[in-house]
Parts: sequence; C-alpha cells; structure tokens
Amino acid sequence: MAIKVTSPAFQAGGPIPSKYTCEGQDISPPLTWSGAPPATKSFALIVDDPDAPDPAKPQRVYVHWVVYNISGTTTSLPENASKTGLPKSAVQGKNDWGKLQYGGPCPPIGRHRYFFKLYALDAELTGLSSPTKADVERAMKGHVIDSGEVIGTYQKAATKK
Repeated sequence: MAIKVTSPAFQAGGPIPSKYTCEGQDISPPLTWSGAPPATKSFALIVDDPDAPDPAKPQRVYVHWVVYNISGTTTSLPENASKTGLPKSAVQGKNDWGKLQYGGPCPPIGRHRYFFKLYALDAELTGLSSPTKADVERAMKGHVIDSGEVIGTYQKAATKK
C-alpha cells in the first residue's frame, strides 16, 4: 500500500473523537491522502467496522460509509464531506443503515476498529445506482491500482469502564 491515508482528527490506531460518532455530531471526519499512482482516474472510499457487534465475538463487518468516483486529482475530504463537502464527481453508496451518507461509529459494546479504506482506480465506476459496499467492490474488480487505509477506534462513553 503506497497511498498514505491520514486524518487530522485522530491518529492512526487512536480514538476517533466523539464529534464524528453517534454520540456527537455524527459527521464524517476530515481525511487526507498522498502517494496515489499517476494513472489514478478516481478513488473509492469504504469505511467499515469488522468488530460488530462485539469485538470479543465479531459476527459481521458493519459498513459506515461508501463513496466512489472521487476525482483522481483529489487529495482530501473536508470534515462533514458526507453532507456538505464532497467533490462534484463523488457519489455516495448505501451504508448498513440503508442511507446514502456517512454514519459514525456507534458500537453497542466494547472498543471497535473503524477502517477508512481508500482505493485508487484506473477508471470511474459506471452503472451503479444506490450501491452497497458489495456492489462497489464488484465494480472495482480489475480496476484497483493501489490502496491505503487509516484505522481509528471508538467506544461509547456509557460502556467505558
């Protein structure tokens, strides 16, 4: 993975501030990236939680945000991009709440990991309508030329001991 993905809101492997969760404003955190191959035509971003519902006994990967057709020249997304600041070409897919937007961390139990995965693609994705993560992954097949990720963690205040 040559693409370096970071967030000015949290350190890699560190806690995501509650502002970006169901306990706060539930807005998407700012993200920046560098090192994409020159052949990048677009990016896709998938944010998911592999620790659902309980990190001690994960049963599924919960999808929090799907964005695709982010311009290949883009190097960041601002805070709250899901609602107010996506680049013109970018399209949001469905999260596991069935919404076409970011849904912040809201773990029912324990500290969960949240993977912000960015894929550099050699094409724009076409023929998608309100796609899920699986739909976007199928459309990306054969077009991923690089990727990178940053991981943050979150545990609800009420469940911290």
